[in-house]
Amino acid sequence: MIHELKEIINQAVFNQQKGLKNVLASVVYLEGSSYRKPGVRMLISEDFNSVGAVSGGCVEKEIIQRAKNVFKENKPKVITYDGRYRLGCEGILYILIEPFYVSNDFFNSFSDAISSREILKIDSYFIKKDEAFGNFGSVITFENKTQFTFLETFDFGKLNQTEIFTQILQPSFKLIIIGGEHDAVKLCKTASDLGWEVDVITSAKDSKQITDFPGANTVIGKNPETIEFKDISENCAIVIMNHSYVQDLKYVVKLADYQPKYIGILGAPNRRERLFNELFEFAPHITDEFIESIYTPAGLHIGAQTPEEIALSIVAEILSVIRKKEPFYLRKLNGKINIC
Repeated sequence: MIHELKEIINQAVFNQQKGLKNVLASVVYLEGSSYRKPGVRMLISEDFNSVGAVSGGCVEKEIIQRAKNVFKENKPKVITYDGRYRLGCEGILYILIEPFYVSNDFFNSFSDAISSREILKIDSYFIKKDEAFGNFGSVITFENKTQFTFLETFDFGKLNQTEIFTQILQPSFKLIIIGGEHDAVKLCKTASDLGWEVDVITSAKDSKQITDFPGANTVIGKNPETIEFKDISENCAIVIMNHSYVQDLKYVVKLADYQPKYIGILGAPNRRERLFNELFEFAPHITDEFIESIYTPAGLHIGAQTPEEIALSIVAEILSVIRKKEPFYLRKLNGKINIC
């Protein structure tokens, strides 16, 4: 959810430039079940516009109403929202509403952390009461141990009988797209809409510009002989869509040295066996684990036909793989659904 916090911080800075104050509403505790889980946030500006969401859309209006006296008093408070009688979610949300100010130092540290793909920690201090004002608030800690409070006057060194909710925010999920055609553009847009960090590698002979790929983080022209990958881990997926078997094979051979968790390759099913046979010829050191990470043809079998639908099927497959979920109809599920 780092992309949600990024959107909130950017909007807060924009509001501040317009002379508007902000408050931040964070779900810090849950009794029972709810549409979303603790750690979700929404930003409310002084003109009562908002960014982000803490539910499916039913709670936000009440939070905005109950945030008005936080603007007036400039003091944080905790509220509860009982969804058992209004939403059917069988849960009680505890929501911390606190004045939110982004200093230049905070913004610069956050921007550097995003660029460096750092892990962040947020500690939110609260009590389990409804409509309670007090010395509550949140502290964000960066990997270099630098800390900032969301409310400048919050003194987390003087806390008395407060609860604490700790959230660890991983870097944005990264998608590397190898290919520069129309279908790659659609996949880039779909993934960026999810908040993924998308890097695109196009042909060195026909390199494209970042303006050709809406939502992309970077776009470079390379070839498999010279490309050097970095930050390929469990938080990363690769989709190869060159429309060239030879180029696909070269990239897969190069990736064998990195052991990524997901490699999707476009192409007909009948070339899969040929690809695997030649892989063992050109990269005899590959492991069974590496072979298992290759999904070709890429995507779930949902009847996708258009480039947009194919992009959707690929993104869905990536999610099922990285979250270790076997796809099936939710209507076959008994019990609670974990949305987050």
